[in-house]
Amino acid sequence: MHEIEASGKMKEKHLKVVMYPWLAMGHIIPYFELAKKFAEKGHEVTLMLPNKAKLKILQSSNNVNNHPDAFSSLLTLHTITIPHVHPLPLGTQLNSEIPFHLETHLVTAFDLLRPQFHSILATFQPNLVFYDFAHWVPQAVSASGICAKCVTYFPVSAVALSLHMIPFRNPPTGRAVVDEDTCVAPIPPGYPSSDIVFNNPKTLIDLLYKPYGKDLTFYQRITTAIRSSDAIAIKTCKEIEGKYCDYLSSQYNNKPVFVSGPVQPDHKEAELKPYWAEWLGKFGVGSVVYCAFGSQAELELDQFQEFLLGLEMTKLPFLIAFKPPKGYASVEDAFPEGFKDRVGERGVVTGEWVQQPQILSHPSVGCFVSHCGSGSIWESLLSKNQIVLIPYLPDQKLFSEVITKELKVGVKVETGENGTWISKQSLCKAIKSVMDEESEIGRLVKMEHQIWRRKLGEPGFMDAYVHNFIQDLQALLHSIR
Repeated sequence: MHEIEASGKMKEKHLKVVMYPWLAMGHIIPYFELAKKFAEKGHEVTLMLPNKAKLKILQSSNNVNNHPDAFSSLLTLHTITIPHVHPLPLGTQLNSEIPFHLETHLVTAFDLLRPQFHSILATFQPNLVFYDFAHWVPQAVSASGICAKCVTYFPVSAVALSLHMIPFRNPPTGRAVVDEDTCVAPIPPGYPSSDIVFNNPKTLIDLLYKPYGKDLTFYQRITTAIRSSDAIAIKTCKEIEGKYCDYLSSQYNNKPVFVSGPVQPDHKEAELKPYWAEWLGKFGVGSVVYCAFGSQAELELDQFQEFLLGLEMTKLPFLIAFKPPKGYASVEDAFPEGFKDRVGERGVVTGEWVQQPQILSHPSVGCFVSHCGSGSIWESLLSKNQIVLIPYLPDQKLFSEVITKELKVGVKVETGENGTWISKQSLCKAIKSVMDEESEIGRLVKMEHQIWRRKLGEPGFMDAYVHNFIQDLQALLHSIR
């Protein structure tokens, strides 16, 4: 039965949440930002994360260590010890430390954390558990005897989940994974958009159906996590991906799908480091191109150099924050011949972490070139900058379709015939198309972007999503299991 107050309203239930995200900063940071929102509203959260991720969070200029009174009693960053699994390098804790072909072994190590997870359950006694890649969490919660609801929380786009992580993609059903005539992944019946296509079937097969941990494929892992959950939650908003959330729900017997909104960190208190402020200050308003690909993308040398040459061709000032390409200790070691001398001070390439939100808000920055990662997309939508996309992973490629075809707020760089990478000419062309004052494309995407920026930035927009999200979770706790 539901608890009802004298007023007739359902009694709000205090949330005690354990969060167990996948070992990637692109997952851990969204979980952490959501955990902070819960704590701000008076709910208790324990976030399980490896020590290296914990240190990165604590070293950020305006995170928990700057708010000890607000969070010390409600938000716990619980350090987990990642067991060593051969052939991972000793001390591996995050997926950004290893090449993609070794990630399956890190997943195996992730699954071996189950005893530590049981210990946290026994100590904290949560009524909600958030997870993503640990498909066994609901089974572990049930075995513990704790009365808690299990929620899969995904910081990736709903368009990707609803197209690929559904029963329609299960190979044993007899449906073709790839249409041999069109070389694209077939669209499932009733899918809410005919504009969204994924035309790189090899990448899709490599991602979905290759081993991802012991005895499971990536597809099996995620779909098992979803099927066994009490609810699905996604870091998105209904104004942009509502129809994809509804479709995902329909594919899992109308399982509830909750949206948290694009839960963004508050960077108002952090000032841009003097070095970057001084360098950016040398250039005119809206003239600098900022490029970043996140912590996971690791380019081949030829891809890295082609990208740099494309930025050089624009003749615009630029700041590139990339990991060094595969096999190189630093970005400088991989520069094209003569590149540094040619660009001089108008171009900077760094392999170090930079303050992306503060850079995007600097008056000199006018364009953001990104890999279409979830965090970067929301930051770009909330910024004043023109948006240029080079999606790197399959889910990013799908989200880029929404951004460019449905919202029409940015442009995507054309890839070569093999569909895997860009040319310096195509990159230069895309950037110039949005940065040239006389460009019709630039005017159109800027106008649409301003509309969405105002909508997403309306006072109370983000808080309303968090408030409604918490209400959905409280209603879930009141429902019969």
